[in-house]
Amino acid sequence: MRKNNFLQEEDNHLEMTRARFLKLECIFLLGVSNVLKRHGELAERLSRDSDKMIFERLQREFEAAIASQTQEISLDGEQWNDGLLATIRERVHMEAERKAMQLPGDTSMLHGLPFHDKITYKVANKIICCLEGARIGIQYETTFAGEPCELFHCVLESKSFLEKMTVLEHTVPFFLPIREAENEFLSSNAMKFIDHVGDLLQAYVDRREQVRLIKELYGNQIKELYHSLPYHMVEFLLDDYDCKVTVSLRYADLVSILPTGVSVLAWPMHRNFMNKKGGGPLGSKTIPERLSYAEDALRTMSLPEAYAEIVLNLPHTLQEIYPHNASS
Repeated sequence: MRKNNFLQEEDNHLEMTRARFLKLECIFLLGVSNVLKRHGELAERLSRDSDKMIFERLQREFEAAIASQTQEISLDGEQWNDGLLATIRERVHMEAERKAMQLPGDTSMLHGLPFHDKITYKVANKIICCLEGARIGIQYETTFAGEPCELFHCVLESKSFLEKMTVLEHTVPFFLPIREAENEFLSSNAMKFIDHVGDLLQAYVDRREQVRLIKELYGNQIKELYHSLPYHMVEFLLDDYDCKVTVSLRYADLVSILPTGVSVLAWPMHRNFMNKKGGGPLGSKTIPERLSYAEDALRTMSLPEAYAEIVLNLPHTLQEIYPHNASS
């Protein structure tokens, strides 16, 4: 009997600990909601005319460079390497030196020079070209669901062939860590820097568009929706059911497209629900239940696909967890 009492007390202690943990987690989620909402408003305010002007100017410059190209070379696999970047750097410096030697109005030096050809390079979703003034331009073409989505630019400056390149200007959103990537990669491995920025932008666009799509498709079911600026934290609330369902997504890093930290909690909203273990009607102090099937879906599917899976199975799952009592 004493052993049974001890085990019962231990079970009660574990249940109380679990309840306390889940409540603290939910308090935290509610607490960050206002912060996330303010971040969204900040994002709108900071996307103003100055950023638009930089984008339009660089877009015109890239379009002119591509239009004047004499050759486009598509690169695959090992063709994209540091040796090619060295060749591009040499080309932009030779072009800059040629123009520096040219007298005003003199076109006699424009012909017969080995580096006069204007070549652009296409690597996966990137277009790399030589720009005026010893600059290398990278245009990133992002996609969503296989369709073109948004363009971004990054311009690298190379003052001399012996000096490291630097990021001169870009149209990457300010909240993505391009300067950190520059410090970490550009001086030692420019190719890795260019690829990393491309991965960063594609993951950001993919997460953003997934959130936009569920809002477009299921906006009437989503009562509250918050996200961080780079979309690596997403929270939304569903309460079209007898339970309020809170969904929290976290991404391990900014280049992840699928979330690694997922929490889906169901909160019963009516007192006439019975706990699946029995024990009488649930009151306002009931603890939430994790919806493991929903968490698994969010870890393995895109957000719109996972959302459809969640709402399809939610009524049956809630009925199993919180069966109605006889008086309902």
